[in-house]
Amino acid sequence: MNVLITGACGVTPRAIARSLRASSTFADATLIGADRGGNWYGFYEGLYDRVYRVSQPGDPGYEKLVADICGQEAIEVALVAPEAEVRFWSGREFPVPTLLPRSGLVEIAISKGKLYDALRETGLVPRYRIVTRDDLLERRGLDLAGGPVWLRDYSEASSSGIGSLQVTEPEEAYAWAYLNPGIESFMVAEHLPGRNVACTLLFHEDELLKAGCYERLEYFMGHLAVSGITGNINRGRLINDERARALAEQAVRFVGGLTGEPAHGLLTVDLREDRTGALKVTEINVRHVAATSALAAGGANMAEAQVLATLGRLDDIGEVVPHFPDDNVILRDIDGVPLWLTGYRELAVGEHA
Repeated sequence: MNVLITGACGVTPRAIARSLRASSTFADATLIGADRGGNWYGFYEGLYDRVYRVSQPGDPGYEKLVADICGQEAIEVALVAPEAEVRFWSGREFPVPTLLPRSGLVEIAISKGKLYDALRETGLVPRYRIVTRDDLLERRGLDLAGGPVWLRDYSEASSSGIGSLQVTEPEEAYAWAYLNPGIESFMVAEHLPGRNVACTLLFHEDELLKAGCYERLEYFMGHLAVSGITGNINRGRLINDERARALAEQAVRFVGGLTGEPAHGLLTVDLREDRTGALKVTEINVRHVAATSALAAGGANMAEAQVLATLGRLDDIGEVVPHFPDDNVILRDIDGVPLWLTGYRELAVGEHA
């Protein structure tokens, strides 16, 4: 099997590659990467048999170059990873079989503003409003009667806590707007202080094929970010949370209903608990997440399932919602391969691992 993974050198596509390497079905697959460059480590790490540098989606020659790579490498199936490429290809025919969300859902999900507007009346998203930078500079636009609020950049494909801050008074919002001149308007939402959960879901023509959830516990260099949130966790755990999974599926199906499209492809829904413990949807990402390889180690190999679904081998995918052991942990380090462990507990002073 010859498999193409786009955006190959990013953290998440490399987790996809590790998941396929760990698959008993595709362990001997030839993995070909395509990446625009920037994270050069991924070109030489050795996860892929070859990595091609490509241009940006939409650049002249991009589509032909991808098609040429598919032909030259006899690619049989592709996993399109970055959101920008998912958006580009969801409305086009990829040169080889691939499984992508429908374009209408992608256009809503990739914009936090459009997503929140779509889900506003469902109760699935936190209370929110859009406030301009000028309003915040004038100490206007905040309603703090219900407690702290969360400011964030809501531009398309924004992630990693960019522009995010918990605000408890107008002066803090003023300072944050002043320090972020590139953000013309902010989403102001109720602050959600509870658990931070993500559910990855794989659909095929409205049928849920595979699902797995995890909880984010600590972030790389979180102490250096004002929000405490950076792009990737250094500690988390796989969880068995039917409530979170059901809400994530409900959100995806609701947006699909608005666009008249079946739930299709792989998506990851982020959720957080409010002050009462109710889960609220904060994002729908049209892609895998960095915890993909941990999900695979725990028995929910989303990359393997995605390839099988793309090839029409739905009966080979197995259990839809695998059960994870309760005493597990995801551990990640800057320079190491992510670990997934069971029987985990914090060591006492004097103990050894």
